[in-house]
Order: sequence, then C-alpha cells, then structure tokens
Amino acid sequence: MKSVLFLCVHNAGRSQMAAGFMRALALGSVQVFSAGSQPASKLNPSVVTAMSEIGIDISSLEPQCWTDEMLGAVDVVVTMGCGDECPYIAGKQYIDWPIIDPTGKDIVVVRQIRDEIRTRVEQLISCLS
Repeated sequence: MKSVLFLCVHNAGRSQMAAGFMRALALGSVQVFSAGSQPASKLNPSVVTAMSEIGIDISSLEPQCWTDEMLGAVDVVVTMGCGDECPYIAGKQYIDWPIIDPTGKDIVVVRQIRDEIRTRVEQLISCLS
C-alpha cells in the first residue's frame, strides 16, 4: 500500500483538505498522513464547512506537527506552502503544490481552493495506482 503525507504550515486547511480527499477518493488504497510545521490550535472553520458541503467530514480532526516517524513511513510527501519549514529526507518523493492559504479567505475562495486540491488529489491517486 502506498502512503502519502500532506504538509503545510498550520495543518489547519490545505493539508487537511488534501488528506480528507485522499481518504474519501482512494477508498482505503492509500495510507494518509497530514501534518504541519507550526500546527494551529484548531482547523480553519471555513475549511471544515467547505468540505462538509461535499460530504467529507473533517470536523473531528486536529492539527498536528510532523514527526520523523511520519516521514519515514511514507512514499510521497506533498508540501503546500511551507517552503524551508517543511522537512526533507533524501530518497522520498516530494511534490510541491503551490496552493494559496485559505486563512482569512471568504467561503467562495475556500471552495475554489478545495476544488483545486480535489483535482490535484485525483491526479495523485492516478499516479500512485
């Protein structure tokens, strides 16, 4: 089974949406991790709302900090806006998704971000198969 770690700074928006999509769309064929370099205290409420609008409930998840164990366990690391704060381990496949941070954005923009992430996750799933 392939495994993916989605990383962003606060693990409260982009990486949580990506992980939610991967869990829903890969149907258990991919092990999913999500983390941040400076985790927020809670998920972005607009992100939770945008995901619930399409039937994906991430409301019970909490932002968490990445660990060496996570990095060691995955095949692919997808970074989203964390730049030099994201860890790097030689031999891992890294993909950078330049997606804007939903923090402080209205729900219309958050939906656009959500939809872009969905498209990217769908493409990643096809590459992992």
